[in-house]
Amino acid sequence: MAAFPDIKSTHSLVAKHVTKEAWDKLSGHVTKTAGFTLAKAIACAVQFDNQHVGIYAGDGDSYKDFADVFDPLIQEYHGITADAKHTSDMDVEKITGNVNPKAPVHSTRIRVGRSIEGYGLSPGITKEQRLGVEALFSSASGKFSGDLAGKYYALTGMDEAVRQQLVDDHFLFVSGDPNLKAAGMERDWPEGRGIFHNTDKTFLVWVNEEDQLRIISMEKGGDVLGVFKRLAKGIEAVGDSVKEESGKGFMLDEKYGYVHSCPTNLGTGMRASVHIDLPGWTSHGVDKLKARCEELALQPRGTRGESGGQTGCTYDISNKHRLGYSEVQLVQTMIDGVNTLYTEDLALQKKHGM
Repeated sequence: MAAFPDIKSTHSLVAKHVTKEAWDKLSGHVTKTAGFTLAKAIACAVQFDNQHVGIYAGDGDSYKDFADVFDPLIQEYHGITADAKHTSDMDVEKITGNVNPKAPVHSTRIRVGRSIEGYGLSPGITKEQRLGVEALFSSASGKFSGDLAGKYYALTGMDEAVRQQLVDDHFLFVSGDPNLKAAGMERDWPEGRGIFHNTDKTFLVWVNEEDQLRIISMEKGGDVLGVFKRLAKGIEAVGDSVKEESGKGFMLDEKYGYVHSCPTNLGTGMRASVHIDLPGWTSHGVDKLKARCEELALQPRGTRGESGGQTGCTYDISNKHRLGYSEVQLVQTMIDGVNTLYTEDLALQKKHGM
């Protein structure tokens, strides 16, 4: 049995839930699909002192085999009960209204993650499995039709002009994230990774980044409903094509919904976001905006991404929850919340004499 690790992220959920007792019981176990271990799962929390969660799954088995750690941690993070079940619902017709067309929304983006049965997840996936996922998707994506039709670009041997275009479009994911590295997600980089986008550049799939498949629908402006419609159609097209090609479906757990490598993404794995100008709230105070978003079940970020920071008065506003709510509920929450923030922003602009 391996010695109990020194967990540098002392305030992380890993530090709380990976007890000596749990470690002694589970540290010798190796999962069947990807040969993953608890030590590999918690590498980020051991290596860094800034993790809030600090654990990843290397395959679907990890959630079952290391359930003594994952279950209480997931329940605490997502605020769900031990007997909770997850329900998925992508029925666009159930959404009422849309973001106010007068709201100063620059762009809308909705993404989900999906994992194909029988393959490891990014932190544990073997080289053969990763290439298998890529080959499967590359072939399946050739069957997309209509406004979803497009091209798959492998990172390996990518033409420089193509690479530069993808960078200019802000589509390309790059290596070097310390968390992804420590978690084992950048092994054999860039082999087996790539990007698909449709002709209009409004439907994208990232292959073998943090998730096997990250499916993204996006466009300029604030038509959240239209973006969600395209996403629902796109997920169905990916699922159907992969199934036809391989007989395999997406990994779906009745308790945790769609299986992702990061437990914070379990459930819908959905992040529905808009980039919106909120000058009134900016004058009123960013901390107050954060508190208001919390009340509306939203999450504000700077427009440079998760760890980027703030530029001017433009914010990235997204749904806070992933698990315990359906996709329809989360998109509805985002639409309603953004409309509320916009109405309040107009009042705050008046109040601050703008």
